[in-house]
Amino acid sequence: MSRIHEALKKAEQERATHVVLEPMPTAPAPAPVAVATATIAPPTITPVAAPAALPPRIEIPALAPSILESTDVHMRYEDLVRRCTHPTWRPDPNVNVFFNSGLSPRGAEQFRTLRSRLYQLRNAQPLKIVLVTSSIPGEGKTFVANNLAQAIVRQPDRRALIIDADLRCSRLHVPLGAPPAPGLTDYLRGDADEMAVIQQGADANLCFIPGGNEVANPSELLHNGRLKKLLDRVAPVFDWVILDSPPCLPVADSVLLADYSDCVLLVVRAASTPMETAQRACQELQGKNVAGVVLNSVEESHLYGSYYYQGYGQNYTSLGEGSPEGGAASN
Repeated sequence: MSRIHEALKKAEQERATHVVLEPMPTAPAPAPVAVATATIAPPTITPVAAPAALPPRIEIPALAPSILESTDVHMRYEDLVRRCTHPTWRPDPNVNVFFNSGLSPRGAEQFRTLRSRLYQLRNAQPLKIVLVTSSIPGEGKTFVANNLAQAIVRQPDRRALIIDADLRCSRLHVPLGAPPAPGLTDYLRGDADEMAVIQQGADANLCFIPGGNEVANPSELLHNGRLKKLLDRVAPVFDWVILDSPPCLPVADSVLLADYSDCVLLVVRAASTPMETAQRACQELQGKNVAGVVLNSVEESHLYGSYYYQGYGQNYTSLGEGSPEGGAASN
């Protein structure tokens, strides 16, 4: 038994030595996985320049008292005169009371009185821009506007600008003997600047803006805002600015112009203007700071008589008591 057992054991051992061990199958290698790649460039950084240094602040010195300010700090009367036009004026002595000694001397004196009354009013309220109008044509408003300006510039160092704002019937250039254009209409249409339309004649202290070329739409031009711009710019250069406007009853231009003015002078013609007409004019100008009524073309014998109180004097505001402010002549 033992031999049989030993033989079986030996055979088993020999068989074991002849078994070929096959390698275990290996799992196939995984297929390579494509990986999407992107090249990410670093962000471009734009260098920021250092802030520029602010310019040094320029201190504007205070203007000397002799320099008249305007919306342009560089505007002075001397600058305006140098840049404006200088035509030759030929004043008409027949309607300029300061140029014709043959006219009643009381006429010039009455305009001096009117000038004084305006200065008295200025002591109580700011006054510079004065509108001169009338109720109807032919009452002498242009005559009054011209001679009032002449009276003002006859004072030392007093400067006046007269503007023909009657764009429907410009006549102020006639007594001055000045060119009628370019003028206010050309400025309002944007065809000319203020220096092109301002004239200075022989009198160094008097300047003038004529009515300009005729236009078909005067009311629209007065409403476009350029007139106010003009007044704001040039008024500070002068002591007084006088506007000659159309009559207030036929058209509404003078009511609009009154809004640009500090006060209104209403001219009525003695023994000519109906009382009802003058009253209607006062109603049209209600609320427009009517400073007074100028009674024009008064007979010399009535200058200090009772006529002034009869009719007109009892119904209208006057610039003075017992003294008509109109001259003895009219255009």
